[in-house]
Order: sequence, then structure tokens, then C-alpha cells
Amino acid sequence: MRILFASSEAHPLIKTGGLADVSGSLPAALAALGHDVRLILPAYPAVRRQGRWQPLNTPAIDGAPTGTKLLSGTLPGTRLRVYLVDAPPYFERAGDPYRAPDGRDWQDNHLRFGLFGRVIAALGLNQAGLRWRPDVVHCNDWQTGLVPALLQGHPERPATVFTIHNLAYQGLFPAETLQALDLPEALWRPEALEFYGQLSFIKGGLVFADRITTVSPTYAREIRTPRFGYGLDGLLEHRAAVLSGILNGIDDDIWNPHGDRHLPASCDPTEVAARRRCRAQLCATVGLDDAPDAPPLLGHIGRLVEQKGTDLILAALEPLLAQGRVRAVILGSGERRFEQALTAMAGRHPERLAVRVGYDETLAHHIEAGADAFLMPSRFEPCGLNQMYSLRYGTPPLAHRTGGLADTVVDASPDNLAAGIANGFLFDTPSVKAFEHGLGRLLELWGTPAWETLIRVGTQTDFSWTHSAQQYSNLYKSISYQGHA
Repeated sequence: MRILFASSEAHPLIKTGGLADVSGSLPAALAALGHDVRLILPAYPAVRRQGRWQPLNTPAIDGAPTGTKLLSGTLPGTRLRVYLVDAPPYFERAGDPYRAPDGRDWQDNHLRFGLFGRVIAALGLNQAGLRWRPDVVHCNDWQTGLVPALLQGHPERPATVFTIHNLAYQGLFPAETLQALDLPEALWRPEALEFYGQLSFIKGGLVFADRITTVSPTYAREIRTPRFGYGLDGLLEHRAAVLSGILNGIDDDIWNPHGDRHLPASCDPTEVAARRRCRAQLCATVGLDDAPDAPPLLGHIGRLVEQKGTDLILAALEPLLAQGRVRAVILGSGERRFEQALTAMAGRHPERLAVRVGYDETLAHHIEAGADAFLMPSRFEPCGLNQMYSLRYGTPPLAHRTGGLADTVVDASPDNLAAGIANGFLFDTPSVKAFEHGLGRLLELWGTPAWETLIRVGTQTDFSWTHSAQQYSNLYKSISYQGHA
């Protein structure tokens, strides 16, 4: 099958979050299954600096500014064909894909990603001079949400799939955006792109795509409820018959304890001595005590925001650190109040808590390999990756039972332990009390034979992209490619 995979970011070319990890791995995994997959991205400066990009003879595209063209190259380290939408006034800027260097959203994001959608739609209709027509256009998040809306009504259009990576980000713009993008007036209605007086990019995908997916089965159910639906739960319930959840995979070459280039030596997580070496290395790196009788070392990597449960970590760790019952290493950045609070707490407990504000890829690998357990108390988590990394590295996670966390972590209940299927710990309510109770259960089990069983079960779980890619492949094949008018 011919598949056009459309995304606003893809690792290793450009990354701000988990969307880039998916877009950098899933297309290659689909190609490995025999599909003709091509990835399309905006031509940001950071992307253009990587690899060699060949200008294509691009005809004028309806609705696109004069001079818009396509560049062709490959994703670094693969043979995957990549197209870049080259429109310098729109994408040749400092900052990240969505924000200026001062951290504010670009004021013309509606024009930037409206253009991106126009070019994707033209390529989908074989109007971009490539002599290649995809069977499926797979769109991702609000930045590509207009594509299914632009394609609807064309008798020869490809099938469309729209994946929600995080429903909290919807691409909402003022009503006048409809005219600014020269969109048909028929799209300005609640059954199309209008959303409480604003134009919603994400509704283009939710209303018009042939299939809707999310990045975990549980999140697919959650977003059909008012708590997680952000005002779109009614629409998603209406389209429930075409909505499904497919769990993200992980790059098991990069996240491989047996050959991790960031670690000083290969590490077998099922060997106690190997884990102790990794823990000693981590403690030496961040300056924590690692005496033989030291308490368990907890790790956390993530954005320091309420969604990720940073406030729960602050409240629950303080008494345990003061009592000498745990040590912890925290890596991340986010809201300044949380950065300052964590730094202050590390100052009060310098021998037991290390905080590094920012992101360090090598330290992240050391934390996954060297921590005894991993904290992931997210209030909501569409999929999550760190819990999967942790399981692979023999670091049982403690997580809130939500989204992809509920789909990957099997709680260490007595029944699950007896059945040999437990791999971590779950708590049901995103509250300090529930999180503290989960920590108490974790500390009771740590150092017992059952803990070694948790590690073994976790390391045997297959989170590779191969399984997820096969599910997407089956989804594509399930769509009828005729009569999409």
C-alpha cells in the first residue's frame, strides 16, 4: 500500500514531544512491513540543516503562495523518503515549530499549518507533481487536521486516518480564520470546523477522517467522557464506531539496556549485580550517597507541570526524604514554580535528592537503568513512553491508572503477583493520598523475591514498533478505498 504520513515533527529531524518519536519510528516500521511509505514535514531550518534535500519540480498548488515547493530526501539512518514543504516566509524562522524564541505561539500558526494542510491534500490527490498517489493519508494532531476536511468530496481521494496524540491541543483560532484560509463557508458549522465561535483545526480530522485513532486503547475510551474530552467528547462518542486506540511503540534499538551507548557497560536488568552497577554510576553522576544500606532510589523524567503530577511528587516525597526512606533523581523542566520548589527540596536533602532542570539524554538513560523504581503520577497520559522504557530497563513504574499507563503497567496486586503478570504499581486517583499509598506499597515490596518477579515480567514485555505497525497496517487495509466522496 502507498501511505503518506503527515506530521509537524519527526525525530531525529525535529522534536518537541512524543509526536516526533511516533513520526520518526512508525513510518519506518510500516515500510519494513512492505508498504510504500513517505513522510511529509514542514521545511524548518533545523530540518534543512540535516541531510541532503533535493528540490522537486513542484507545480503551483491551489491555495498555496507562489514559490511553495517540495524538497525530497531521506530520514537519517533510514531509506524512508521524506518530503519537506518549503515555504520560507512560513517555516524559515528561529524558535521551535510552533513558538517564537520568546516562547509565545506564532501569531500566524493558522496560516502556516493551513498551508501545510493544503500541500498535503494536493499530494494526496496527485496534484503535487510527484506522479505518486497514496492509498492512505495518515494525519497526526491538529497541525494536519484540515487535510481530511480539504479532501472530503473529491471522488478520487485517498482514505484518511487521523491520530490524536493529545486532545488538549486543538488548534483553535478566531472565526475570521475561515476567510483567511479561503475555506468553504459550508465548513463553518458545528458539524464541521466551528467550535464555540472559533475555528478548530482538530475537528477537521475528527469530523471528516475515515478512521480516528489515539495512542492507547484506554485513552480512546477516556476522550469520549467529559473529564478527558475537552468539549469534544460528544463528537467522539458520535464517531465511536471509527475510533480506536493503538498503543505507541518504543525504539528498542535506542532504548536497549543490553547495548545502550549511553551506559558504561551492557546491563542485564534481570541481574542484581548489573543493576547495582548502573545505580552506582547514576549516584556518582548526580552526587548522591550509594551506601550498601541506602534506601531505594526513585527516578522521574518529564515536564514539570500539573498534568505530569509534579505537585504530587513534591508533596509525597518530602516526608519520605526527611525520614530517610527513599532517595530520588528528577530530570525535567517546565513551570518555574515547580522547578524552584524541587530545587529547594534538593537543597534540604542534598544526600538523598538530586534535581536537574532541563533535559540530558545521557542522564535520562542512566536514570532508566539505575533507578530502582520510576514515578509517573500523570493526571492524564494519552500513551506515555517512560513507563515502557522503565519496564524494559528493569525499573518498575508507579503510575496513575490512566491512558497508556493503564494499558502497559499491570498492578502488583496479590492476584496479579500470584499469576506472574504484575510489572509495576498503579493508583486510581490523582491525589497526594493515593500516590502516597502507592509509594507505601512499592516500599513494602522492594527487596523481596516478588520484586525480582516484577522486573523479570517487565523486561519480557514487547513494546517494539513492529506490533503497533502491524495494527496500523490492518487498520489501513480495513478501509475501503473507493467511494470516499
